Amino acid sequence: MLLVAGLIAVALSCAPQTVPIFQPGAPGAPSRVITAGEALELARTSFTEDDVGFMQHMIVHHAQAVEMVGLLETRGANPRVKLLGRRIALSQEAEMALMRDWLTERGQSTDMPDMHAGHGGMDHSAHMGHAMPASETPLMTGMLSPAQMQRLAAAQGADFDRLFLTGMIQHHQGALDMVAELLEHPNAAQDTMLSDFTTSVVADQSTEILRMQSLLSDL
Repeated sequence: MLLVAGLIAVALSCAPQTVPIFQPGAPGAPSRVITAGEALELARTSFTEDDVGFMQHMIVHHAQAVEMVGLLETRGANPRVKLLGRRIALSQEAEMALMRDWLTERGQSTDMPDMHAGHGGMDHSAHMGHAMPASETPLMTGMLSPAQMQRLAAAQGADFDRLFLTGMIQHHQGALDMVAELLEHPNAAQDTMLSDFTTSVVADQSTEILRMQSLLSDL
């Protein structure tokens, strides 16, 4: 049913409005003709809790990548690494906007449940007046841990470039793992836009991993 709703939405974009749209019935029940508006609403509601969680988590995941590129601008040295970083930031900022719109249009929160301050950035927690060491545990798959982010922020020049590329390769691989995990869930990623998005993430980030590995070997 979810797949049918997605296919209906695609058909609407290219088929004349005079062509009837049929919604398949339950097993043993007849199909019925529905309006274009009803078909679009079906497509908009063809998502699962796993889809929502994936988008909420991926927004946070992307946000750290953008944060890493912000550090690159002031601490990096290699112009090729900076250029790649800017392209990554622009792409991920655009994808974050897309994910927020997707969630909002479906009446879902854009925030990740149980999200805590810092989300993999600098750890400013304190205990009994003494700063606690930053955790080596990342918030989610592929993200840099607070301690890794601190080491990145403390680096300069070529050392920073190497840490950045190593960390961003880890980050991108984590995104690929998140997509793979989503696709293991029944009926997940059947929504047309989400299906296109996950396909794009896999293609783009796989290519960027190869570019970063090549840059890293040249440093």
